[in-house]
Amino acid sequence: MSKARILDPSESYTFSKYAQLAYDTADILAEFGVTLKNSSLQLPQQLPIDLEPLRIELQENLMLVDLVSEIARREALIFPILKTICKFIQVPLKIEYPVRVSNWLKGSFDYFISTPQNLLVIEAKNADLARGFTQLAVELIALDQWTDSTVPMLYGSVTTGDTWKFGIFQRQEKIIHKDINTYAIPSDLNWVLSTLFGISLS
Repeated sequence: MSKARILDPSESYTFSKYAQLAYDTADILAEFGVTLKNSSLQLPQQLPIDLEPLRIELQENLMLVDLVSEIARREALIFPILKTICKFIQVPLKIEYPVRVSNWLKGSFDYFISTPQNLLVIEAKNADLARGFTQLAVELIALDQWTDSTVPMLYGSVTTGDTWKFGIFQRQEKIIHKDINTYAIPSDLNWVLSTLFGISLS
């Protein structure tokens, strides 16, 4: 007996809508023929810059800004980190980048760094990393179908600004790996920045 579908073929779904659905991430991804696996990810690492100026900037921002709103977390923590990456590798940081693949795969990528690896970063709405990862996973599926890149893996991260979680989409195998680890800012800044650089420069 086949499993009942949870997405309505006649409905239209934006990326952010998936973070609001009550279904398990694995069940949502199964609608796209994709499997979810929880893994301790071994991510590429490079740190080609001095970390200290960014660490100081983030610590100052944390002292000055109350992170109660999404816009505060974006401007105080997420944007400075991603700007640092893009400034060094000399590529634009695309913000609220619109993408449409189908009625089930459409919306805007919060942050998109267009390198061969095509790094996606999304902000977890309502600071909910679990639901945010569901949205990230669906956006990676959309990116897989949308991009001309032929790399075997696509990378993404969901963040609340002060917490980061990474994911990988193995394109040919149709498996999304969700990292079982989370990383805090500023304490794990070295690891987060090394990973973002590692992905962007690989």
